[in-house]
Amino acid sequence: MKDFNNRIDKAADRYSPYRQFSTEEWAKLRQNTPLTLTESELANLRGVNERVSLAEVKQIYVPLSRLLSLYVSSVQKLNRGVQQFTGFNSAKVPFILGVAGSVAVGKSTVARILQTLLARWPEHPKVDLVSTDGFLLSTADLEARDLMGRKGFPESFDRDALLQFMSDVKGGRRHLRAPIYSHLHYDVLPDQFIEVDQPDILIVEGLNVLQTGKLADRERRVFVSDYFDFSIYIDAETEDLERWFIQRFISLRKTVFSQPDAYFKHFATLSEAEATETAKGFWNDINLINLYDNILPTRDRAKLILKKAGDHAIENVRLRKL
Repeated sequence: MKDFNNRIDKAADRYSPYRQFSTEEWAKLRQNTPLTLTESELANLRGVNERVSLAEVKQIYVPLSRLLSLYVSSVQKLNRGVQQFTGFNSAKVPFILGVAGSVAVGKSTVARILQTLLARWPEHPKVDLVSTDGFLLSTADLEARDLMGRKGFPESFDRDALLQFMSDVKGGRRHLRAPIYSHLHYDVLPDQFIEVDQPDILIVEGLNVLQTGKLADRERRVFVSDYFDFSIYIDAETEDLERWFIQRFISLRKTVFSQPDAYFKHFATLSEAEATETAKGFWNDINLINLYDNILPTRDRAKLILKKAGDHAIENVRLRKL
């Protein structure tokens, strides 16, 4: 069986649409692109239990910002050419970058680092970041629909609102608002929004942003990913994802959960052993199922895959061939 699996893996590699780079190979693609991020700034961008170093930013994220800058310039040039061809001078069209991956894989940290680096390129100084968590249905709605145990699954999002937002961004509409999600309150914040006003680049980060839906779904023909100009999937082994999720839960037990208005304040009094078992339950009953059913199957739709090792460091980069 092992020999059979190895042959399957080799065949898959042979026909893979991706070109794989080691971290050393990828770092060389930086060329003379300057590092515009400081250690103190990076400290503010790291998520819970994230260990990304300035050396890794230089090795992985600076070359990636260079690649993305090339894509942005090409798409902007194409947009101008199409406008000239059609004779329609439409509004400024933002470049949209999607960032996908499992719970606890570090999507938000990757998105924040890229936002900072890309905003310091002279050609596109305005870079906005939106999380699709803000488009989750409210806790009241989820409870009414008996979906609290499916939070984070595709059906737990207000997909119409999210698609309308994406369509408006791509249509160049101004003064748009994206709702804000609070992990403290475990709910969308009423009357609080992020304003998105024709940025040069919009980064959209979320669990299911690369999903296209089931073939049997005849009602929905448009998906969030249809609006992306480039997409990144943050990948890791399932065992590492589970361990990181548990570690994050234990860390939150000592910080966010201990606040008096926290939704999960009842977890703050758990012992470490009890917290570990509780986190394992959440992982196995919700996040693992969502990963296998909805998130992982979309990995090979991304234009670039960042594969993390067990210490959270990027161990290789796969870039889709043109």
